[in-house]
Amino acid sequence: MREAEVRSLGAIAAASIARPSTVARDVHGAVAGRVFSLLGPLGIAARAVHDRASRVAYGGVAAALPLIPRAAGAAAARVSGADARALADSQSGSLALAALNGFAGDRLARDHPALALELGLRERGRSVAVEPVALVAAYPDATERLVVFVHGLCETEGAWSLGVPGGVRRPTYGELLREELGFTPLHVRYNTGLHISDNGRRLASTLESVVQAWPVEAREIVLIGHSMGGLVLRSACHYGARAGHAWTERVRHVVCLGSPHLGAPLERAANVAGWTLSRLPEMRPFADLFLNDRSAGIKDLRFGNCVEEDWCDCDPDEFLRDRCREVPFLEDASYYFVAATLSRSSDGVGGLVGDLLVHHASASGRGRRRRIGFAEENGRHLPRAHHLQLLNHPGVHEALRGWLATERVPLPEA
Repeated sequence: MREAEVRSLGAIAAASIARPSTVARDVHGAVAGRVFSLLGPLGIAARAVHDRASRVAYGGVAAALPLIPRAAGAAAARVSGADARALADSQSGSLALAALNGFAGDRLARDHPALALELGLRERGRSVAVEPVALVAAYPDATERLVVFVHGLCETEGAWSLGVPGGVRRPTYGELLREELGFTPLHVRYNTGLHISDNGRRLASTLESVVQAWPVEAREIVLIGHSMGGLVLRSACHYGARAGHAWTERVRHVVCLGSPHLGAPLERAANVAGWTLSRLPEMRPFADLFLNDRSAGIKDLRFGNCVEEDWCDCDPDEFLRDRCREVPFLEDASYYFVAATLSRSSDGVGGLVGDLLVHHASASGRGRRRRIGFAEENGRHLPRAHHLQLLNHPGVHEALRGWLATERVPLPEA
C-alpha cells in the first residue's frame, strides 16, 4: 500500500474506534435530557453539573481511543516505499476498496481521496489512460465496434466473471462478444458510493474522450450495465446528449441487467427503519450509526435516481418520497432489460421476490405509477436465477447475442 492509503486507513480506523463513544454520549444525553425535563426547574442546577461532567468524560474517551490506530497508521506509512503498489491495482485490495467505496464512497472522496476510486477504464486490473498511446497498448486489436461494461454497487470490473455455479470458469460476455461479433470490450471501474448522477456525468465525459482517442473510428457503441450500472448508463446517456457529445450518436444498444429502475426494496426498508428510529431521541444515534450513514449512491437506489434533480435540495433521509424524473432514452438507440427471478414465474410472489435484490417490476421498469420506456419486445425474463448470476449467465449471453447481431430498430414513439 502507498503512504497516503495507509494514513487514510489509520484515520478511518481511529474514527471507527471512537464512534461508539460518540453514540454512547448521544444516547446518554438523550436519556438524561428526558429525565431532567421531567424535573423541570428543580433539575436545572443538577443538569448543569451533569452535562459538564459528561462532556469531560466522553471527550476524554473520544480523544484517547483513536490515538493507537493513528499512531500505527503513521508508523506503517513511514515504512511504505514510494514505489509501493496501489491497493486498487491488486485483486484483493480492489475488492476491499470496492466494498468500502460502495458503503462510504462519498465520504472517502471528501475526506480520504487516496482511498476513493476514480472512474476510468481497466484492463486486466490495471488502469488505462484515455489517450492514444495508452489505448493502442491496452487494446492492440481495437475494432470499430465497442461494448462498454459498467458494474454495480460494491463491485469492480472483475465482477463480470462472477455468478457461475461451482466457481467454474466461463468466458465473460466481453470475451464472447469479441469472438462472435467483433466487439472490443471496455470495462469501467468507478466509485459506487457517489451519486449516480455524478458517475453518469463522469462516464459521459470519459466516453467522449475514448471516442476521440480510439485507435480506429468508433462506429458503433453498445452499453451494458449490471444493477446500479444500468442507472449510471441511463444517466450518462442523458448528460452526454445534453452536452452534445459525439459518442451518444454512435450508441446503438443499451442493456440493463437487473437494474432497479424503480428502486430497490432493501434501500427502502433501510429508509423506513432509519426514519422510524430517528423519531426517538434515545434511538437516533443508533439510526445514524447503523442506517443513515449509507452512501449517496446507495440512497439513490431507493427509487432509482439518475439525475441531479432527483436528489438535490432535499433531505436524503426523508420518508419514502419518490422525486424521480423520467430520463428520456437516446433517440437512435434501442434499450433492453433482463430481469431475473428466483422462481420460474415473474408474476405474483415470484415477481415480488425478484432476484433477491431487485423486484421484477423495477428491473423491467413497469410499475403502477411509473413506467420506463422499454419496448415490449426488448425485455427478457431469466427464471430461477439470482442477482449475481446476471453477471455471467448463458441465458443473458444468448439474449445479448441476439440483440446485438440484429439491425437496430428505433423505439416507437410514445
